[in-house]
Amino acid sequence: PAPAGLPGDPEPEEAVSDDSSRHGGRVRGFPHERGNWATHVYLPYIAQEEFLELLELLVSCARSYVPSLAAMEEFHLSLSQCVVLRYHWIEPFVRSLRERLAAFHRFFCVADQVKVYTNQNKTRTFIGLEVSAGHFQLLELVSEVDGVLEEFDLPTFYKDPSFHISLAWCVGDLSGRLEGQCLRELQDIVDGFEDSAFLLRIQWEQIRCKSGNKYFSFPLR
Repeated sequence: PAPAGLPGDPEPEEAVSDDSSRHGGRVRGFPHERGNWATHVYLPYIAQEEFLELLELLVSCARSYVPSLAAMEEFHLSLSQCVVLRYHWIEPFVRSLRERLAAFHRFFCVADQVKVYTNQNKTRTFIGLEVSAGHFQLLELVSEVDGVLEEFDLPTFYKDPSFHISLAWCVGDLSGRLEGQCLRELQDIVDGFEDSAFLLRIQWEQIRCKSGNKYFSFPLR
């Protein structure tokens, strides 16, 4: 549902802090400007107890290589980059997303390949589970989301994307420490985890869009 206070109401104030020490040293991808709302389209993943047990094993192993690694608190699979929307664009942007995504059905994918990622400006490093099955359906979704982004002259998603669920992160480009032996050990943990084949076969039931502090949900049929 559209949040209260969107059409016709004066633009709300957003609480803003660029003090990176208040959020783990993370650096803003673009400067904050009043009226700009950071916006992201994604598939939410609700972690079960078994998944959190696997996460604990993986993070514990990886911290022997990068002690500053922090586990993610929420999990998702991105269908867009983080883009900037003007406040008065939010309602038509969400309406267009809803129209384009209305025909999509629920589907499964498998996310079981451990991979190391860095963000574009190399300020953060991530450990993620890359999708090994279900890639085609994800590309179809991205195509529709990209169509909406193009309507608003916003950057589309990456070409040949590596769809993944991020598990843990650290500040800086520490990919060199996590790749190689560490990555092999992490993959062995995933492959050997009890019921991992069942656990990492994920059914997606809804798409979400986060814009500033507002959330919008698009259920899959």
